[in-house]
Amino acid sequence: MDLTIHTTALPHDDPDAALAFYRDTLGMEVRSDVGQGGMRWITVGPVGQPGTSILLAPPAVDPGITEAERRTIAEMMAKGTYGWILLATRDLDATFEKVRAGGAEVAQEPTEQPYGIRDCAFRDPAGNLIRIQELR
Repeated sequence: MDLTIHTTALPHDDPDAALAFYRDTLGMEVRSDVGQGGMRWITVGPVGQPGTSILLAPPAVDPGITEAERRTIAEMMAKGTYGWILLATRDLDATFEKVRAGGAEVAQEPTEQPYGIRDCAFRDPAGNLIRIQELR
């Protein structure tokens, strides 16, 4: 098989805040922005990587999801345990400082992990965990 990761999804509960974080703080380009109000689907991606995208989507809009499941998703988002993504950079310290200067909530400063990875972590406006590891 010849597979690539094309798009992954993360939930948002405030499309304007999500757009500002991913575009302005993380420096991603906006690929599409459809819908209105809280029902917006925003696709962003790293500049120079047109084949890789993140879909920022309203959570729990599938008609098959029950009200109890919607409440669970909302509770998990509020705790920051629903969505996460792992990004990578060659200059972790500079990236960390830029993201922190953009006002992102720091979940972990750059740390050498016991399993051989150096990384840091932030929360986006919806509470999603954004881990950034250093490419070596």
